[in-house]
Amino acid sequence: MDNYNSQSPYPYGNYGYPHVPPPSNPPYPPPPAAAPYPYPQYPHYPPPPYSVGYTIPHTYGYPPAPSAPTVTPPGAPHARPFEYGYLSHSHSGHLSYPYHGYPVHPMPSHPTPAPQHTILPSNVNEVSTLERQDSSLSTASSSMHYDHGGHNASSYPPVYPPVDDLLANVHLSNSQPSAASHPLNNPSAPASHPLNNPSAPASPPAPATQLEPSVPQKYYSGPLPMTTKYNDHGTLYGVPNNSFSGGRVEIPSYPSSPKPNIYLSIPDSPNLQLVPVASPKGSLKVLLLHGNLDIWIYEAKNLPNMDMFHKTLGDMFNRIPGNMNTKIEGHMNHKITSDPYVSITVTGATLGRTYVINNDENPVWMQHFNVPVAHYAAEVHFVVKDNDVVGSQLIGTVAIPVEHIYGGGKVEGIFPILGNNGKPCKAGAVLSISIQYSPIENLSIYHYGVGAGPEYNGVPGTYFPLRKGGTVTLYQDAHAPDGYLPNLKLEYGMQYVHGKCWHDIFDAIRQARRLIYIAGWSVWHMVRLVRDENSLADYTLGELLKSKSQEGVRVLLLVWDDPTSRSILGYKTDGVMQTHDEETRRFFKQSSVQVLLCPRVAGKRHSWYKQREVETIYTHHQKTVIVDADAANNNRRIISFLGGLDLCDGRYDTPQHPIFGTLQTIHVDDYHNPTYAGNVAGCPREPWHDLHCKIDGPAAYDVLTNFEERWMKASKPHGIKKLKVSYDDALLRLGRMPDILGASDTPCVADNNPESWHVQIFRSIDSNSVKKFPKDPKEATLKNLVCGKNVLIDMSIHTAYVKAIRSAQHFIYIENQYFIGSSYNWSQHKDLGANNLIPMEIALKIADKIRAHERFAAYIVIPMWPEGNPTGAATQRILFWQHKTMQMMYETIYKALVEVGLEDAFSPQDFLNFYCLGNREALNASDTSSTEIHGPANTPQALSRKNRRFMIYVHSKGMIVDDEYVILGSANINQRSMEGMRDTEIAMGAYQPHHTWARNRSSPHGQIYGYRMSLWAEHLGLIEDCFTQPESLECVRRVKTMSEMNWKQFAAQEVTEMRGHLLRYPVEVDRTGKVRPLPGHESFPDVGGNIVGSFLAIQENLTI
Repeated sequence: MDNYNSQSPYPYGNYGYPHVPPPSNPPYPPPPAAAPYPYPQYPHYPPPPYSVGYTIPHTYGYPPAPSAPTVTPPGAPHARPFEYGYLSHSHSGHLSYPYHGYPVHPMPSHPTPAPQHTILPSNVNEVSTLERQDSSLSTASSSMHYDHGGHNASSYPPVYPPVDDLLANVHLSNSQPSAASHPLNNPSAPASHPLNNPSAPASPPAPATQLEPSVPQKYYSGPLPMTTKYNDHGTLYGVPNNSFSGGRVEIPSYPSSPKPNIYLSIPDSPNLQLVPVASPKGSLKVLLLHGNLDIWIYEAKNLPNMDMFHKTLGDMFNRIPGNMNTKIEGHMNHKITSDPYVSITVTGATLGRTYVINNDENPVWMQHFNVPVAHYAAEVHFVVKDNDVVGSQLIGTVAIPVEHIYGGGKVEGIFPILGNNGKPCKAGAVLSISIQYSPIENLSIYHYGVGAGPEYNGVPGTYFPLRKGGTVTLYQDAHAPDGYLPNLKLEYGMQYVHGKCWHDIFDAIRQARRLIYIAGWSVWHMVRLVRDENSLADYTLGELLKSKSQEGVRVLLLVWDDPTSRSILGYKTDGVMQTHDEETRRFFKQSSVQVLLCPRVAGKRHSWYKQREVETIYTHHQKTVIVDADAANNNRRIISFLGGLDLCDGRYDTPQHPIFGTLQTIHVDDYHNPTYAGNVAGCPREPWHDLHCKIDGPAAYDVLTNFEERWMKASKPHGIKKLKVSYDDALLRLGRMPDILGASDTPCVADNNPESWHVQIFRSIDSNSVKKFPKDPKEATLKNLVCGKNVLIDMSIHTAYVKAIRSAQHFIYIENQYFIGSSYNWSQHKDLGANNLIPMEIALKIADKIRAHERFAAYIVIPMWPEGNPTGAATQRILFWQHKTMQMMYETIYKALVEVGLEDAFSPQDFLNFYCLGNREALNASDTSSTEIHGPANTPQALSRKNRRFMIYVHSKGMIVDDEYVILGSANINQRSMEGMRDTEIAMGAYQPHHTWARNRSSPHGQIYGYRMSLWAEHLGLIEDCFTQPESLECVRRVKTMSEMNWKQFAAQEVTEMRGHLLRYPVEVDRTGKVRPLPGHESFPDVGGNIVGSFLAIQENLTI
């Protein structure tokens, strides 16, 4: 292969896409002339008139994709959506079990923290394994048949009496209020009652009656919760987590049902009791919760004191004469008792937590949660715990059967908190809650893609709002040379422009006049950003930043402090991750460039174990560059870069992804391949594929805000530095600099400009890493921050992914460094804790489309193996979790095919496929590296030199949905990146309002479409007509066939030059969705390691 010093570094002439003459014996016959794809008649949009705006070279063909079988699916092509087996969402009020109507009393609005309650029973399984285990009903093996509401439900061991039996035997003692007092019979009842005024704005819901601490509480064991049944035809939009009653909470109203709804409440008469009569125990159904849960956790009463040791210690010191006791633990005159909080869990996965209230046996939270769910479950658990120094201690549990909420009604009341033995943890210990389930088909926010109407406000419930009127430049790889990628025509006569990422960053830094702020997992001062222009090729990042700081530009670097990298008394260690953090700090030490090495730390209020885990395992993973740029009229504006590329060694690459040809040229001082241990002479470099972007407009200021919040936290003085009278945190006060425009003043692109963008910034981060999060949890949730235990969390990246997947109508394309999640639905290791919803949401989206007889496709590109030694324990376990994730998704898709009788016509891979990237270079006449002897012949190094192949490492972190929406940033699809309390991440979600399905009623052909097509051209070596319709069966099978041929070329004994890099992921998926190693390729070529991983003992949180 010609190197970069040749006269034409990309020997393809000036044609828009590289022309390669076909070999004399082409390995693949050309694809057949396919008939026009019969575009599916989606119910939302008419068929679009497609036109391909470029010439398609067919000079290097692949074998034809197998023709799709002519199958007439049962029913019309777009009959009504398949019934999931939910309880009917159209029935008018009758539940599947007979609620007895009791007199109804109006519920007061709930601004006060002292709600009135009636004790209602809680049905609980044995909860001895609640801490890390699923309930016995929700952890059945993968062979279990989930009940979808049909009559052939799986049966489970009896747990407590069937609701019908209990309610049939309920008796009321003493007298009841008159019928006239019932709101349904009394027209003068307060209009504020939800049944009498269903369209009235709702205030935060409240339990029904006051719980007086002085009145002994009675424990009722019947399973009867307080329920409001609304008509399910109403539309519910996802609402932000305005979690406390003090904030503004909008809860949609519901139309009244055709039949009277029953709001079950216990009248105020102190003599009225529910007296359950024993009956045979029944079983709980495992049902699919796919939608949102609207939950209020109000308060708890009479919790036990879990800190008895401290109480006993205090009592002992109270006997000491004099004032000695006041010196023990501060002052002992306050009561030492439990520090309670509540976790909401489904099948062992935690959906939300309240904040911790210290030393309180009667805590009042008044906290609201609106959380997405995609779980098979029998119960929703409210787990009450006591926060301790070394962790937490279980107090008890309230369990709400999913059957009770499945119809959409609200379950609300006071429930006894039961211990591991199924009995109350303490007499009178109760929890006041409400919960309501909204299935996804009732949430119209997910029905029409993005940008539907002028009132579309982006992803709800996030810290940063949607910003309108910006521009976005999308990048693939660190550099895209001219002439290598195809010329793509877009709508409105526009042309897709291939950005040059590191070149643009270099220019932006050179042109900065006021500030340069860089945040990174790794920043290396020796990296060269520009390598194809001789006049600039010798500039290193460090020299460039020093020169700018000497010009008066404020240069700040915020770099993760690798705990294994140290320089103590002259002794230096590079660190396990080789991030060069100490090297970079030393380089800038005598300059005006300020480098802040920022360790990932947990808060002081976390347990000792949690603090050690966070600082050892987790990182600051954000990658941003923020500079000022010209805004005309002597003004400056802010622009920001973010994505997956760190400014360090090993990242510079092009769409060619050379592995040998550039070792003596542009990569001569930038060799990076952590796969090998020992001598790497003559070994292939590790090619690097990544995604990045530039944001210009109001959203760029949100990226700046993120940097400022992190810098202020990291630079906060500690120890003796606190004694300083003043402290300069080095951040520029932009409000005092009139030439730098603010976010509201920065130039915006007009709404009528087809090139305008709407952009929203998302993060995974917690209050231990940022400065300006509110200290009061009640204020924090008004900013859509999640209250964790002793921490506030912004986990809007996960929120954005879930929103985008649920809104997808046609296809999803993902490139990501990792793909692990939804472990609660795996066949094994359900309690692992990799509980992000993304894999399950994709699988359920495909299943929904199958049931609706609509086409949908998901393409997922991941690395062949995680970076490093593929035989290592950590790498093998990541591959094992990845395999479990794949298996779960394919099995979910297969079950949907079986349900509609299409399992013989289609396979799961007609809807979902995993790919990886690889390259192979034929031996050059001038290249003698592979002919030299470098040790034994059977080592990974020797085999790689001989076979001249290596994977292309996919470091991307992006998703494209329907060619109209893109998410791109630093976050991987795993628990580390999505949880918000582990690695810190940043991402953006963006779309062009003139290029959406909702606006065009056809496939958008804007910049996002051009970006995907350019990526596919890079990976496949050509573009074809069917690529314009990725959801089509023709496209799915064509890409799959091409990737299989590329894998055969990559794995063959004969060394041949590869043009296409997209490889099938080397596993075999049979028609029933079982995922196995590819026959004959159970381990990775040359380097070894089981492709499906292995279960080896290692710290779990490191690999998920």
